[in-house]
Amino acid sequence: MSRVAAFLTRRRGGDRWHWTDVVTVLWLGAGVILMFGPAVWLVLSSLKTPAGLAEFPPTLLPYTAETVVVEGYDKPLPLFTVTREDGTEAVLAEARRVGTVAQMVDPANPDDTLRVNIAERTPVRAVGFAWENYTQPLVERNFFLYAQNSVFVTVMATIITLVTNSMAAFALSKYQFRGRSAVLILIVATLMIPLSVILVPLFSIISATGLFNTLWGVILPTVATPTGVFLLRQYMLTIPDEIIEAARMDHASEWQIYWRIVLPLTAPALAVLAIFSVVWRWNDFLWPLVVLSRQDVYTLQVGLNAYAGELNVQWHFILAMTVVTMIPVVLVFVFLQRFITAGIAGTGVK
Repeated sequence: MSRVAAFLTRRRGGDRWHWTDVVTVLWLGAGVILMFGPAVWLVLSSLKTPAGLAEFPPTLLPYTAETVVVEGYDKPLPLFTVTREDGTEAVLAEARRVGTVAQMVDPANPDDTLRVNIAERTPVRAVGFAWENYTQPLVERNFFLYAQNSVFVTVMATIITLVTNSMAAFALSKYQFRGRSAVLILIVATLMIPLSVILVPLFSIISATGLFNTLWGVILPTVATPTGVFLLRQYMLTIPDEIIEAARMDHASEWQIYWRIVLPLTAPALAVLAIFSVVWRWNDFLWPLVVLSRQDVYTLQVGLNAYAGELNVQWHFILAMTVVTMIPVVLVFVFLQRFITAGIAGTGVK
């Protein structure tokens, strides 16, 4: 921590501030706000009540209106700061409201009533967190089941992606055959084809094979990725061919060469592809939405869509569950960031 503090407080002018120090601090501060500001806003907004989200102008912190129990009233009444006619301020409770006029009562003396225009009062509020935005969906909407489905889809799709893409990359990098370059160009060219173009043919295949409304119908059509094949192929080109030839001279089979030699040496690139695959599958929405129509097989992203009705959108639940779905992706990048840097850097070296 001392080194970090020394780095952050270091100045070009020594004890005095140089103009470049000011520009650097402002530039880095603006970058931090642009990068982390939306995430902080999302987390704080997920802890607001529906009334707090609809408030204008919006506030950064989540506020809740304070209430008080008044004798003679069944429910707690909201508190407001009211300016009386003589200029004094008092904290009164709203008994009822008709149009722009509210009937206010003194909590200490319920018989003392006052009619006040709603524009002449301010609510008494305090910082409060609406934790029910998180607990209610997890209990009532089976979000634990959705999370299990997402974990299954992400893990299985990632494993199959690593196996199939590494096999294709091994063949395209270490085998010499006619049309190898054409095959690679064809694979890379599929990057220009968006999912929406092949959505109908894929759905027809899934329906014909009986995989509709199953998690395997979500997994299998997306396991072969051109990005993964190209990434692994470029990395495998850095492996010397002499190692493979020496293994063949020792009577190693092609499977042994692939499994015991090539895959261990390609571990950094495999880690990068695994991270990308986890992010892709975990955040995938369009294809699961097309394939899945039963709630017991919903993934998290499709489950979030249940809160967006035709006439009502429950933004407080959507924001809270969005934060929950972001946690695994953030953890992956925090703990595996060094593999991403090393793996991508290694793919460009031959």
